Order: sequence, then structure tokens, then C-alpha cells
Amino acid sequence: MENSKNSDAVVRHRPALRLLHWLVAALVLVTWPLGLMIGFVKDDVKLDFYLVHESIGFLVLWIMLLRIGVRLTGSAPPSEGSAIERMTAGSVHGLLYLFLVLMPVTGFLATNAHGFPLQWFGLFTVWSPIGKSPDIAWTLSAIHETSAWILLTLFALHLGAALFHHILRRDGTLYRIL
Repeated sequence: MENSKNSDAVVRHRPALRLLHWLVAALVLVTWPLGLMIGFVKDDVKLDFYLVHESIGFLVLWIMLLRIGVRLTGSAPPSEGSAIERMTAGSVHGLLYLFLVLMPVTGFLATNAHGFPLQWFGLFTVWSPIGKSPDIAWTLSAIHETSAWILLTLFALHLGAALFHHILRRDGTLYRIL
């Protein structure tokens, strides 16, 4: 790339933040389709799909909390673009962080409320803060499912913006996180 804004000139995010970004992205790209497929699999494997989906989701929660901590302990590289682009990018990033915490929390609580304690990868049982609560189980499940679609939309916006910057603008935005 001959552009003066190539990858060599870009100030990148800290290595810990880049690692956590791609780890969460990979886990979400596994767990989101697993959650979608649960409704279509045979009953004899349905619990296996739930176990993996819920376990990865719980892992995403803890990685996101770590990621938020890392993000709060240092500054991000300066953003490029107009004020509206920076505001939009900041809003999408903030909402991604919010839903990447909200989704696993509501999924975990929904599992508990339906009367199933989380068996993290079959290794141990995670303490249930609410126990079986049928009155709120379906509400938590609905929030979790709605959040999944919102997260998918935010992911598409985020990916679209990254591709826009990389392919059309040919600037260093994508290189900040690579």
C-alpha cells in the first residue's frame, strides 16, 4: 500500500487488548451459531449443545470483564475521521461492550431461572445466584435472544466499518487492532 497511512504508520492498540478482541470475536463466532442451532438439533444432543454454548458464553463474560479492565487502564490510539464518524464508532463499540456482557449474564441467569445450574464445560457447577425462578426465566430468555440479534447487527456494523476503512478508504483503521 503506497498510502502514507499504511500499517507501519498506525498506532496500534496494546497487545493485551488486541488479543482479547480477537479471542472474544472467535468465541462469539462459535457460540452464536451454537445458540441458534439449539432449536434445530435432536433432543439426544440438545443438552450437549447447551453445555458448550453456555460454557463458552460464560467464558466470554469473564474475558469481556478482563477486556473492560484492560481498556480502562490505558488509552486507545486516536481515532480518525470526522466527529460524526468518531461518535458513531464510539457508540457502536460501547454497545458491543454492553451486549457482550449483557448476553452472557442474561443467558447464565436464564439457565439458572429455568432450573439448570451451569455445568462449566462439565468440569464444575457454577453457583446460581437466583436458583429456579420460573416467573422470570422466560423474560431473561427473551432478553438473551433479543440481545443476540442486536449483537449480530452491531457485529455487522463493526465489520462493515472495518472493511469500509480498509478497502475503500485505504486507511490504517483495521491495522490498529491487528
